[in-house]
Amino acid sequence: MSLSRVRAAVAAASLALGICATALAPNAVAAPARSAVPVSAAAVASFTEPSFAVTCTWHSFGEGEQPPWWLVFADPLCVEYSKRDITFDDGGALTFLLAEPARFAVALSTCRYYQKDHWSVQTTTGATPLVAWDGQYWWDRTGERAGARLTHFRIDGQTVGIGDAAAALRAHGFPHVADVLDDYGQAPGESGATVSLPFDARCALFG
Repeated sequence: MSLSRVRAAVAAASLALGICATALAPNAVAAPARSAVPVSAAAVASFTEPSFAVTCTWHSFGEGEQPPWWLVFADPLCVEYSKRDITFDDGGALTFLLAEPARFAVALSTCRYYQKDHWSVQTTTGATPLVAWDGQYWWDRTGERAGARLTHFRIDGQTVGIGDAAAALRAHGFPHVADVLDDYGQAPGESGATVSLPFDARCALFG
């Protein structure tokens, strides 16, 4: 395996982690932190399920389906979305975009949130997806933790993720670096992590 392929795998894994970070972006609306000190690298760990997962009542929604407003009162709020029909020639992409504001709205005010979703973006029905993945994203503002994991992440049919980067590095003679990456993804197309969140006074008092 050439060094250029190793670099490509690492770059692709970075893209996958970037999507994980975007998935956790709603946490940016949390209350101000107790200090201005940023979360350190030591606060990043491998992906784990949230402690409240065992208490989840799951609410599942189909393509373009908007959740009802009263879900803002669910604690924890646990939802699963199908997003496999993001297709440009049948209106699926537009249906997806119209549903997203309501989905964000019910999530942003929650103190404990867990979302699973299933993505597939393609130009036309039946075509090889441009990008596809299964996602898990959660936050617990009372416990000051959040996590995200992508599995089966593919670009144009090829798996991409920390798992792919680790395999490439191990095959190219960098087993120690690969061992470190294993904590954040081992299977092809897998990337994930758990991180610290800033203190949220509202959730600490009322969550």
